[in-house]
Amino acid sequence: MIHPTADIQSDKIGKGTRIWQYVVVLPGAKIGEDCNLCSHCFIEKDVIVGDRVTIKCGVQLWDGVRIEDDVFIGPNVTFTNDLYPRSQQYPAEFARTTIKKGASIGAGSVLLPGITVGAGAMVGAGSVVTKNVSDHSLVFGNPAKHVRSLN
Repeated sequence: MIHPTADIQSDKIGKGTRIWQYVVVLPGAKIGEDCNLCSHCFIEKDVIVGDRVTIKCGVQLWDGVRIEDDVFIGPNVTFTNDLYPRSQQYPAEFARTTIKKGASIGAGSVLLPGITVGAGAMVGAGSVVTKNVSDHSLVFGNPAKHVRSLN
């Protein structure tokens, strides 16, 4: 299901994926099977999204972002891909940000470039993630800090 207002320029959209209103997916982006991309999302060309991923409204995935299977990205989560951005000055390669299998990122969180959020980890809403998050770790705050381990 692709909503008629969506602008899907990639031919790499998995079976069973639902794409809602005003979503833009640039050529080269890869979206897995059975995903749900809610309204007003933007996906750049060098992005890979695994299977059964939920991306809520207002999320932009920039070049270099990798989302593994079964991940939840809450509304208005902000990803970044350049630690020192300047207008019309681009790095040779954008930082790689990876969200591992089964992780959840809470609404309104900000993730600095080049970090990895571990498998099964959870980032609390509104957190600012400035460093890697371990597998099965619950983090929150500004900067996000480990609170406890998850099963």
